[in-house]
Amino acid sequence: MLGFFERLTRPFPEQQPSQPPQGLLAFCRHYTKGMELPLLVMSISSALLAILEVSLFSFMGQLVDWLVAKEPETFFSEERANLIWMALVTLVLLPLLTLFHSALVHQTLLGNYPMSIRWLAHRYLLRQSIGFYQNDFAGRIATKVMQTSLAVRETVMRLLDVLVYVLVYFSAMLFFVADADWRLMIPMLIWLVFYIGLQLYFVPRLKRVSTEQADARSEMTGRIVDSYTNINTIKLFSHTRREEDYARESMEVFLKPVYRQMRLATGLSVSVQSLNYLLVFAVAALALYLWAGSAITVGAIAIAVSLALRLNGMAQWIMWEVSSLFENIGTVADGITTLSQPASVLDKPNASELVVSQGEIRFAAVSFNYGKALNTAKSPVIDGLNLTIKPGEKIGLVGRSGAGKSTLVNLLLRFYDVQSGQILIDGQDISQVSQESLRRQIAMVTQDTSLLHRSVRDNISYGKPDASEQELLTAAEQAEASLFIDELTDPKGNSGLDAQVGERGVKLSGGQRQRIAIARVLLKNAPILILDEATSALDSEVEAAIQASLNKLMTNKTVIAIAHRLSTIAQMDRLIVLDQGKIVEQGTHAELVAAGGIYAQLWAHQTGGFIGLD
Repeated sequence: MLGFFERLTRPFPEQQPSQPPQGLLAFCRHYTKGMELPLLVMSISSALLAILEVSLFSFMGQLVDWLVAKEPETFFSEERANLIWMALVTLVLLPLLTLFHSALVHQTLLGNYPMSIRWLAHRYLLRQSIGFYQNDFAGRIATKVMQTSLAVRETVMRLLDVLVYVLVYFSAMLFFVADADWRLMIPMLIWLVFYIGLQLYFVPRLKRVSTEQADARSEMTGRIVDSYTNINTIKLFSHTRREEDYARESMEVFLKPVYRQMRLATGLSVSVQSLNYLLVFAVAALALYLWAGSAITVGAIAIAVSLALRLNGMAQWIMWEVSSLFENIGTVADGITTLSQPASVLDKPNASELVVSQGEIRFAAVSFNYGKALNTAKSPVIDGLNLTIKPGEKIGLVGRSGAGKSTLVNLLLRFYDVQSGQILIDGQDISQVSQESLRRQIAMVTQDTSLLHRSVRDNISYGKPDASEQELLTAAEQAEASLFIDELTDPKGNSGLDAQVGERGVKLSGGQRQRIAIARVLLKNAPILILDEATSALDSEVEAAIQASLNKLMTNKTVIAIAHRLSTIAQMDRLIVLDQGKIVEQGTHAELVAAGGIYAQLWAHQTGGFIGLD
């Protein structure tokens, strides 16, 4: 039966993720799609539970009056129908309704609701641009996803479940008290006015401090995760104490709103509890006064005092529920700033798939300055660049640091959109095709090789997920990675291709990581190949062996290679020299050395590399 309730909502909705709205209510509504009906039914069942529970107090008052007024010999025969009805309510109806409500809350909503939020938020963030991740801690972003999903659930469910329950409960309570004597309502209404006043004073302050606390918590988590991620650097530079201070600084910032929150909580708790004691005293005193004047029965006293005592307990519960509600609202508001950021690189509606038939790449008057105005006093990173790379041509990009080499590659991959001009592949403007189809046609080996915290097999097959075992083994062999892969093990007992490589491949050496990356690219076998210092982490013997594989890989492909070690690209068909975002020289190695320009100066500063120039 519980499985039925678990299947009522979908933890992994299939709709395409879209940018969440910025407003608090709109944001919660955005992530509540598909959960509306269960939430509505939950609220109705809460209201019914509240009415039935209050009716039990009313019945207790009636029972007291019956016990005072009726004879034991005739009591059961006279009130049989009422007694049977209340027994059914207590033993059957309330347990069944509680079971239904609990199953709806725990099986249908508490698990699936936040999971659907995480799923949609994660899918949206995966489509964010590279710049989004470069401006924040990865741990902080992950924390926002986890915190916000739970906070949205709590915000919506508390509003609908708790507040509906409280509203109906209090209304029913007033009704049954008034039915005994309307004057007994007066202390409760006065209590309500003061109670609302306390909430209006404390809750907005708790909301503000909770928003500060949520942001400080994310910052603290981000700093701690950053330390763990870069533990090798910390150990290398003996900066354990410095990292302690770095984390403590954020922890101290986090504690400030925590202390303010706890002070407010103490003030709210003491104020509400004092108000509750006054309510119990006032109701009891007024009930006794009315009873002394024969205005009410003993049963009415029982109803009024028992409901006042019940309200005393409920007020504490309501106080923390409302405080928690606004704490969650603060967390949601903080999460919106991260999760609702618009993606800077978007596919056009109904973007077509890129089809590479030749492999020609053309940069047409491309300018780019990382979002800054192109007409600033300082030259743009890429300034009106025109370049055509013929199908199957192999070019090398050369230039001093900051000349724009990596930026040009990032623009080709559409990690950023050009600010003016066009980039075309086989005549197709890359801004008009889908990003996924563009990057499927491009393979890249980078200098800073980052592997997924998964097995060697998973990392290599990332280049071609449907590759056969033989294709995977062949790629590893061509990348000169087979020998060290066979010797790998991990603490879980996995070995070889199934061994885990650690976060970012930390368990492997730089050269091993690079060979895994090259195997991944060999397996992908895309028509356009980018090599960004592809062999920089390899020793000369391994580099010479892999270079033969790379030469085979480059056959019939359009290749763009970046290298500071000029000997590794000297054999390219054409070398392009960039300076301040412009092409200042181009030609073969021999032509550029003879020209005596920037390339010749760079070449003169180097003594050659590991690869021959024959």
